[in-house]
Amino acid sequence: MKTNTLLGIILVVVGIIAFAYQGISYTTREKVLDVGPMHMTAERTRTLPLPPIVGAIALVGGIVLLVTGSKKG
Repeated sequence: MKTNTLLGIILVVVGIIAFAYQGISYTTREKVLDVGPMHMTAERTRTLPLPPIVGAIALVGGIVLLVTGSKKG
């Protein structure tokens, strides 16, 4: 498989995932209290938003790479 075709497929998949999920969520642990033998932590969920334009750019870029890769032969 050619490099442009493979990269095009990857960009199309990333674009579809970006449209479907609209963001990436992850959980972090933070120390809340650390006094002597007492330790308390809190889990916080954070979201890294992905605007739809990111998905659109990845999708269009992937399609362009697939089309140009197939025309070159």
